[in-house]
Amino acid sequence: FTGEICAFKIHGQEMPFEAVVLNKTSGEGRLRAKSPIDCELQKEYTFIIQAYDCGAGPSGTNWKKSHKAVVHIQVKDSNEFAPTFKETSYKATVTEGKIYDSILQVEAMDEDCSPQFSQICNYEIVTTDVPFAIDRNGNIRNTEKLNYDKQHQYEIMVTAFDCGQKRATEDVLVRVDVKPVCKPGWQDWNKRIEYKPGSGSIPLFPSIRLETCDGPVSSIQTTIELQTNYIGKGCDRETYSEKSLQKLCGASSGAIDLLPTPSETTNWTAGLLIDNNDLIFKFDGKQGAKIPDGIVPKNLTDQFTITMWMKHGPSPGLRAEKETILCNSDKTEMNRHHYALYVHNCRLVFLLRKDFDQADTFRPAEFHWKLDQICDKEWHYYVVNVEFPVVTLYMDGTTYEPYLVTNDWPIHPSHIDMQLTVGACWQGGEVAKPRFAQYFHGSLASLTIRPGKIESQKVISCLQACKEGLDINSLESLGQGIKYHFNPSQSVLVVEGDDIENINQALQKVSYINSRQFPTAGIRRLKVSSKVQCFGEDVCISIPDIDAYVMVFQANEPKITISGMDHFARPAAQFESERGVTLLPDIRIVSTVTKVEHQEENSTVHKPVVLEEMLHNLDFCDILVIGVDLDPRQECLELDHKELQGKHLDATNSTTGYSIYGVDTMRNYELVLRQVRYRNWHTSNVFDRKFRIKCSELNGRYTSNDFNLEVNILHNSNSNFMDHVSHLVIQPQFLQSIHHPEESVNSIHSSVVPSVATIVIIMCVSILVFIIALGIYRIRTSHHHSSTENEGSKENEMDWDDSALTITVNPMEKYEEPQHVEEESEEEVEEEEEEEDTTSDDSGESEEEEEEEEEEEEIGNEGKKQNASRQEQLEWDDSTLHY
Repeated sequence: FTGEICAFKIHGQEMPFEAVVLNKTSGEGRLRAKSPIDCELQKEYTFIIQAYDCGAGPSGTNWKKSHKAVVHIQVKDSNEFAPTFKETSYKATVTEGKIYDSILQVEAMDEDCSPQFSQICNYEIVTTDVPFAIDRNGNIRNTEKLNYDKQHQYEIMVTAFDCGQKRATEDVLVRVDVKPVCKPGWQDWNKRIEYKPGSGSIPLFPSIRLETCDGPVSSIQTTIELQTNYIGKGCDRETYSEKSLQKLCGASSGAIDLLPTPSETTNWTAGLLIDNNDLIFKFDGKQGAKIPDGIVPKNLTDQFTITMWMKHGPSPGLRAEKETILCNSDKTEMNRHHYALYVHNCRLVFLLRKDFDQADTFRPAEFHWKLDQICDKEWHYYVVNVEFPVVTLYMDGTTYEPYLVTNDWPIHPSHIDMQLTVGACWQGGEVAKPRFAQYFHGSLASLTIRPGKIESQKVISCLQACKEGLDINSLESLGQGIKYHFNPSQSVLVVEGDDIENINQALQKVSYINSRQFPTAGIRRLKVSSKVQCFGEDVCISIPDIDAYVMVFQANEPKITISGMDHFARPAAQFESERGVTLLPDIRIVSTVTKVEHQEENSTVHKPVVLEEMLHNLDFCDILVIGVDLDPRQECLELDHKELQGKHLDATNSTTGYSIYGVDTMRNYELVLRQVRYRNWHTSNVFDRKFRIKCSELNGRYTSNDFNLEVNILHNSNSNFMDHVSHLVIQPQFLQSIHHPEESVNSIHSSVVPSVATIVIIMCVSILVFIIALGIYRIRTSHHHSSTENEGSKENEMDWDDSALTITVNPMEKYEEPQHVEEESEEEVEEEEEEEDTTSDDSGESEEEEEEEEEEEEIGNEGKKQNASRQEQLEWDDSTLHY
């Protein structure tokens, strides 16, 4: 046993190895692992091993051990792990226009223990068609210059490979943001701003901020301009008629509109080019209008006012002729201009020649103004206040004195009539054929002349005021050091300050407002320009302008409805009274708009249409006469002037109707219309009158329904007719008990006001009288036919009598044939009943009873002769005629 090897022993702490003997004689053994070995847990093992012999006997006692041997074991790695990235995603920011060597570095790792499998040997960009590349160390670079406008951000996927070419299980996302090159300018603003009618004031740039690229800014000046020169007459103004606007602004009464809406009474503008929406008249150098005589008084006095809206550009040609706006010249024989307003070489000239009977000295005659606005092709409001010899021009509310005044002698007196024209001047003399001359090229609107009065600055400002403009919300919250300035029309706002943050807050409060209930829909352009100054320099950086626009939506169109009593009748005496008859005692004016509730997308359920009542103003209501015009000699429409006091209303009266105009509420229009009366002091030939009522908002832009009213005049003959009908209906035997004198009946009719029910009763009674008369006529016809037969054949007459006797035969004399007598009697009765039905179907009960009684009398008088029956018939006819 001592010569054999029986065991190997490993010395160490819990080594995962064991040694087993393979051959005791040779001492060969094997070292093996007791459990799986993981390189990642431990790459190397070192321990001591000793061999033992078998000892003295089988029990292994007294064995001996060898010397100690050191064992060193290295664990060979296998590529069991894939690479993983240290970050879940990567992000970097670059500036446009630059090439970077390395934008960022991605890094992956491998948990394998050997250098061959634990090292990352390669990175790769998975996303295709991107301007980026990556090297073996994970550095990402751009292969071309990036453009912020082209793409703000790139997202690329990157993977990694270890040296055993094992790919990462998950790719990593890399985001690269492209930052524009720092450019000074306004940021975070929207190009389109939407405005709904009735929204009040809405901010234009609620999030705007200024980027100065860290420049040393010392002051900032920003100008916001609202461009509305293509809307209406330069901006969104009220489109009421000039008369209504002047009444609304408190102007003096008596203004004469020289360019009114074409109508039957104002037909001199019918041939002109007109934009109906805004009552703008366009003159192309070929048109002029003659104002009829009597529209404007010949003597304007020393005080009068001319107002107008004008849009005019440079005159064509090198030597521009005079372009006449308004001209009063000789109608025939001569060519003298008494007063005129014209444009010549972009100068506005007012000519006023006095007559010799008004002045006999050298006096001011021509007043010249030179203004750039006259030829800038934009709308401007002009007011010429004449307080002779002083003439003042107001343009857009600003006062301008003439730069040149020339004097002239007065005009010699003559008996030549004058012709007032618009758009050209009438040349009645010194030419072969009278014609227009000095045509105007441009657009005019609201041209008026007011004799005897001049307008105040307050009224002029009101008449040309814009209803839209810029505004600043909560002025008190503006930062310190902020200065602001509006132009008169509030279309331009200038803001100044030295602190960027305060300037940003100020511009965030700038808003757009439109106070019109029905604004003009369309685009309003916005332009924001800025100047920035830096310390020690005049101008350091340039801020690009902002071009934006406000989109004003169309307002819901209102539906104006007039309702009330549309038919009534009154006695003639009421129409002939001093107060007449009120036409519209219960008129009602209501305006509604149609709104459809918001409907979600892809919804098949239709939302209901909702009618909402809305309150707005009216600018005129007309009561028009339907049919023949009123005859002023016997009838008229009237309204007490006190009913207009305290309201922005005025009224005009004519034979065609009554017109109430002015910008006021629907309620005030109702109150005034309810006081309009109709009088007719000669009603003998008039039985009815028809009227049509129509109202308008915004000078006819929105109109109401046509409300038709019919008025019936009840004359005294109607009362007599009623008496006659009453006598016909009531039985004669009752007439005396309820008969009234004619005077009392008339008094009753005059004291009771007829109504629709009265008219219906009269019609029913008339139909009843007609039916009674028809029944009487048919009875008379029947009896007349019977008498004719009697006269024609006496034999037939006697046969008829026999038949009557057989009906009334005495039963005591004829016992033997009772059956026969009964049958004949029944047949005769049936025939008589049929005759009775045919002659009195359409008559009343009383007539039927009378007829039956008369027939019974005829049948009962069996012994009477033919003459007696004929006499009774004639007597009945007489009574009928008398009745």
